[in-house]
Amino acid sequence: MAPLFTSDEIYTATGARPVHHAVGSVNSISIDSRELGPEALFVAIKGDRFDGHDFVATALENGAVAAMVSEGRAFRDRCIVVPDALAGLRDLARLARERCNGCIVGVTGSVGKTTTKEAIRIVFEAAGATHASIKSFNNHWGVPLMLARMPAATEFGVFELGMSAAGEIEPLSRLVRPNIALVTTIAPAHLEAFDGIEGIAAAKAEIFKGLEPDGTALLNADHDQIGLLVDAAHAAGVRNIVRYGFAAASDWHIESCVAEGNRSRASVRHGNDRFELVINAPGRHMVANGVAALAVASLAGIDPELAIAALARFGAPTGRGQQLLLGDPGKPLLLIDESYNANTASMTAALDVLAQTAAPGGRKVAILGDMLELGPNSAVLHAGLKNAVLASGAERIYLVGDEMGALADALGADRVQMHVRTTAELVDVIVDELAHGDAVMVKGSNGVRLAGIVDAIRARFQ
Repeated sequence: MAPLFTSDEIYTATGARPVHHAVGSVNSISIDSRELGPEALFVAIKGDRFDGHDFVATALENGAVAAMVSEGRAFRDRCIVVPDALAGLRDLARLARERCNGCIVGVTGSVGKTTTKEAIRIVFEAAGATHASIKSFNNHWGVPLMLARMPAATEFGVFELGMSAAGEIEPLSRLVRPNIALVTTIAPAHLEAFDGIEGIAAAKAEIFKGLEPDGTALLNADHDQIGLLVDAAHAAGVRNIVRYGFAAASDWHIESCVAEGNRSRASVRHGNDRFELVINAPGRHMVANGVAALAVASLAGIDPELAIAALARFGAPTGRGQQLLLGDPGKPLLLIDESYNANTASMTAALDVLAQTAAPGGRKVAILGDMLELGPNSAVLHAGLKNAVLASGAERIYLVGDEMGALADALGADRVQMHVRTTAELVDVIVDELAHGDAVMVKGSNGVRLAGIVDAIRARFQ
């Protein structure tokens, strides 16, 4: 099998200064000295908390064949010296993209990026050699790392592009050069960096600036900013625009959506064709993510029936709606893990899932954490969750974080069992309060660390 990169390719792509000790080919790229693949090149980037140059010796001792370091930081053999290590990683990413003739998809949006990326990955893997982003590696170092790892023989690739401020998606899109640029939805997120939701839409629309000639913009039509995205796509010279969603004018129109226990069944119309789609997750938002993958498959030339069969295996990833039945199968505890992220759109969607969920034999419990980075309107947006919480049918409500104080006030003391500042204050209370037969949803921004509550519930009831 051909190597990921030969040493000559690395030197040519990055303008690296030759090293004294010969470096052979590499078959993997890493920025973490603890996680090294076979024949790894360790790239010593400088992050917010750590400087990779401090771990070069460890990486080489752990088996890396070489380390790419910034000028002035080399101190031993097997160091490939470049002006800047992060720029060198981008150079390798650029080379990986240039040599790939496969269909490449870039995914962005306020909600559903990772889940939609995973749905597309599942479809692509059923059709051919696939490369995809892992976890949420979607920022200024995550995207080039994921792209640099892409083998030359890749037939299908899918990459997640994230941002926290304007101007961040465009360079990532120009690096990925997607054939299909997908925007999942626009919602209040990272509002502290924007004047309003229109600014968020404009920032997400930067993905169109890296779209390949004759590429396609694939847009969820179920939000108020769809017109702004269409205008931005046209302004970027995009000629092919495809819409999907529940909106009647969608090219991929979800005509019906029914929850069937932990699954969802949907009828989807595309032109004169109708498809029945089943996914292993409840919720209209999860169906929309699946339909996005179905549309991608069609655009990539994949048989829709092959895509539908693959999507039957698609479910919510960990922290993003994964449902777990814990304990005695006769009366389990149902845990809905939404602990990874939260904004008003995803919180409302999750509460809608809870509303449609029947407790196996006990109570419905909602554990909700702060939605972070919402700016000066945070209190209003948190309080605005009141109706969705009430409609969820949650019989016991626990709130975590300072921002959730606004929701606690809106709901009233008689409806909220506890409101605490930190997850640590709630863990022991929750595991003692819950019982087999309960259905409990845990939802909040990752920074609130509600995953600790999820882990504690799993440890007690599994």
